[in-house]
Formats: sequence, structure tokens, C-alpha cells
Amino acid sequence: MKVRSDAWTHEDDLLLAETVLRYIREGGTQLQAFEEVGDKLNRTSAACGFRWNAEVRRQYDQAISIAKKQRKERKRALANSTPASKTVTGEVMNRPTIQTVPTLPVEETNHEIQTYQQETAAEMTPTIAPPLRERTTTNRSTNLNLSIDDVIGFLTNLKQEGTQGTQAKLENERLKSENADFKRKNEELQRKVQKLSEQHTTIQEDYQALVQIMDRARRMVMFEDTEERNSPVFRMDKNGNLEQVAK
Repeated sequence: MKVRSDAWTHEDDLLLAETVLRYIREGGTQLQAFEEVGDKLNRTSAACGFRWNAEVRRQYDQAISIAKKQRKERKRALANSTPASKTVTGEVMNRPTIQTVPTLPVEETNHEIQTYQQETAAEMTPTIAPPLRERTTTNRSTNLNLSIDDVIGFLTNLKQEGTQGTQAKLENERLKSENADFKRKNEELQRKVQKLSEQHTTIQEDYQALVQIMDRARRMVMFEDTEERNSPVFRMDKNGNLEQVAK
């Protein structure tokens, strides 16, 4: 079976899922995750968002829940941590201590990822939803965006249907033209047949008239011969009298 070069592979889906889960745990946004994956896979963030919402996300519901819990615990730990001294140069202010960040949810999340890798053939990246307004707006925009694969496939099918429709139209026009030619030739042949039929009738009438004329001529010749044979023959004797000569 032929595989499209721009199709999503199992490794692509896995990278998308791991990246989104990481952004959820670290408090990032789904758009940032989509952009990172798009840079790595040479795809648009809209295509990554469409793939995530359409195929992958529902396969990682439990992993997403765990990642969100881990994010809350991380925020809580950061809020409870003691800020560092402002006089220390070259260090970031308010850096939390490493011990306050729980590690168990991370292990559970990784375990869930491995489990989903075995159960599903395609995996999707989770998206983070910080404020409700941002999450709603982002979800709407990603749901409305189609992937490049879908757009190309749709346009290809549309082009094929248009080509087939054009070919069918041209074939229909050709058949109509041939039908008109056949009809014209048929009418012409019918006129020729009618003309030949009339000529045949005329010739037949002339022939009958000629036969009748020849028959009358033959009878006239026979009648003249008969009269000539039956007419009496006379001769004159010495005395000047006419006498009939026997035939």
C-alpha cells in the first residue's frame, strides 16, 4: 500500500503527545507546544493542533489529568518556596527549591505514556488551557483550522471530480455531434431512396407504354399482311375484260 510522504507517523504522534504533556506539566500553552512540534516536524502549528484535537488527545485523557495535577502541585510548590536573596548576582530571583517539586506524578505520567504507546498506533499531543477564555479561543481556532494534508486531499479530489465532469461533458458533446451527423446522413439517404423510387416508377411507366406501342405496331403489321394476302388479284383478257386470278 502506498503511504503519503506527508502523513503522520507513530513517532510524530508520540513526539506531539510528549511535548504537549511536558507543556501541561510546566504550565505552558498548547499553542507553544504546537509551534515546537511544528518546527521539529516541518509542519504548521495549525496542522499540529488539528492532529492533536482530531486524533491524539482522546487517547491521552488519563495522562492529561495526571499532567494537570502535576502542574497544580508544581505551582503550589513554587508558591510555598522561599525566594532567593536579591543580592546574589547572576542568579534568577525567586527560584524554587528542587526538593519541593514532587517526582511521583512525573513517573506516573511517563508510565501512562508508555502504556498508551503499546495500546494505540497513533498518539496525539495534549493542549494546556491556562485561563478559560484563552482555552476556548484557542480550541475554536484549532478546530476550525484544517491540516495541510486535508486541504491538499480535498483540493485533489475536487480537481479529479472537475476533470471527470469536464471529460464527461466533452464526451456528451461529441456524442451529440455524432448523433446530429447520423441524423443528417439518414435524412439525405431517405431523400435519395425517395428519388430513386420515383425514377423507378417513371421508368416502369415508360416501359409499359413502350411495350404497348410495340404491341400495337406488331398487330398493325400483321393486319396489313393479312389484308394483302386476302385481297383479290385481277387481270385483263384479250377482250379488255378483268378477270380474278386464283391464288
